[in-house]
Amino acid sequence: MIRWGVISTANIAKNQVIPAILESKNSILHSIASRNLKKAETLCQEFNASIPYGSYEELLACPQVDAIYIPLPTAQHVEWSLKCLEAGKNVLCEKPIALRSSDIESLIKAEAKSGCILSEAFMVYYHPQWKKVKELIAEGQIGNLKHVQGSFTYYNKDPGNMRNRPELGGGVLPDIGVYPVVTTRIATGEEPQTIRAKVEIDKTFGVDTYASVELGFNNFDLSFYVSTQMSLRQRMVFHGDDGRIEVHAPFNARTYGNPSISVHSLNNNEILEFRFGEINQYTLQIEAFSYAIQERNSDHLFSLEDSYKNQLVIDGIFEASKSDRIQLT
Repeated sequence: MIRWGVISTANIAKNQVIPAILESKNSILHSIASRNLKKAETLCQEFNASIPYGSYEELLACPQVDAIYIPLPTAQHVEWSLKCLEAGKNVLCEKPIALRSSDIESLIKAEAKSGCILSEAFMVYYHPQWKKVKELIAEGQIGNLKHVQGSFTYYNKDPGNMRNRPELGGGVLPDIGVYPVVTTRIATGEEPQTIRAKVEIDKTFGVDTYASVELGFNNFDLSFYVSTQMSLRQRMVFHGDDGRIEVHAPFNARTYGNPSISVHSLNNNEILEFRFGEINQYTLQIEAFSYAIQERNSDHLFSLEDSYKNQLVIDGIFEASKSDRIQLT
């Protein structure tokens, strides 16, 4: 069993990842660290973890911990990923792992030097619905892919929330803009070549709260919008010249709604349905990471090279929003 430590008591840890560790087949929750020892103690009691720590450094120094999950504010991801690697720990860091692609280059070098595993926590990568979408496209189920449409929105105007605080790495593109990009890249195995984008900055918060993006791939386009100040919505649709694939709970599967895929034929009279039930993508992520440690083989994880490619697109969106269009390659 892989022994996990968690740095901070963030909601994503409490609500998703710690329960996933407890549910997994090959992992146990060993310890939780917080700069507030009382918070760590309370969470340890709730989830029956062995040891609470009152500092992150104490957790890094614990020889019994095999892997560390980092759900800190985005602006701290690179710093603590590097510190974990330096301490000889395997690291699963919440997305986005960095705010600039250049920072991921330093993480790639540090991972290679450490001999440990570092992976960005893109839980969607592990959900079988995306493997199915990739399979359907590759089989030509909808003919030649022509266009992908995406949306991901929710409403959050809390000034104290990290997503609305620039010093913590807030903003809609780092938080959820990454999802339409990464799932399209997963499903097609292709990289965008051009970008056009409109990005709106909230003057009160000083972070991006809306983006409308067009990405040009070699043989198809992706258009999507994301917002932290609109009503809840998420959908991905893959249009081909012989039909379309609709992914109904593409990002927050199970939490947002029942994960399912519908494949519509050209005349829309024939519909194939694929349902995925109560699969927990966070549990699959933890199990995959733990197996990678046990087998010393990270080939089945979301790689830092993939993280770098995804962040290049996000960097490009910000750049493109200041001009008419940019060429990526």
